[in-house]
Amino acid sequence: MSIFATAEHEKERLQYFVSPEGRDDLYQYNQRERRTVLEVLEDFPSVQMPLEWLVQLVPPLKTRDFSISSSPSAHPNQVHLTVNVVSWTTPFKRSRAGLCSNWLAKLDPEQCVYVPVWFQKGSLPPPPPSLPLILIGPGTGCAPFRGFVEERAIQSLTGSTAPVMFFFGCRNEDNDFLYREFWISHSQNGGVLSEAKGGGFYVAFSRDQSQKVYVQHKIQEHSRRVWNLLREGAAVYVAGSSTKMPADVLLAFEEIISKESGLPQESAVRWLRALEKAGRYHVEAWS
Repeated sequence: MSIFATAEHEKERLQYFVSPEGRDDLYQYNQRERRTVLEVLEDFPSVQMPLEWLVQLVPPLKTRDFSISSSPSAHPNQVHLTVNVVSWTTPFKRSRAGLCSNWLAKLDPEQCVYVPVWFQKGSLPPPPPSLPLILIGPGTGCAPFRGFVEERAIQSLTGSTAPVMFFFGCRNEDNDFLYREFWISHSQNGGVLSEAKGGGFYVAFSRDQSQKVYVQHKIQEHSRRVWNLLREGAAVYVAGSSTKMPADVLLAFEEIISKESGLPQESAVRWLRALEKAGRYHVEAWS
């Protein structure tokens, strides 16, 4: 941009940004504020960049990966997604919105819109109906497990199915309890998530009380039932944010195994590693 800047003060500013001395200021100006290409060009109006240069320099839009949140048995020829509509405020109090999620949210369902889609094999293998499950999916991490539960509910109509425990988490019960009616309906009247079937549905509302409660706390509350299901050969599936949640959940399982089995913590860690090697501990996390 400095090559094509005709205003001397803009040229100097751009050259400063790419110098070792200007690295921190460039980070504050660009990365922290998440400025778009258009916004940068508007900030430096004297830059008259040829279109062929601009096309080569602007990075292409990246594909967005979403977990499929529906069962093909329950919804033939359909794919359901559970998407968080992203918005945030920058350090300089500028309102920003996620590009893809907001575009999807604004689509008119009454109109036929073609969306380019790629299907890829995920990291959560579909479980057979005979496999007991312990599912942990706070927030939009519940997406793949909606499909799991739909599939198992259909399988239960024609044969026996193993128990399913599902731990969901969100900030507030009234604001972001995703698929509330769906989970509750399957946790009652002998549904696949019901305690009568050996499973259960448990929710952590992290902001509805003075002390924050997360999914790992709910897992520990039901440590005996979790341990019994693990001993019966259950597989653990974890999905959601890649920040602290997966590590906190893993630590909760370590403590449960140690507490309920009487094993020292080191042995509990080895027990979980063996579970991973056996293909019975799966994590799908994203940032």
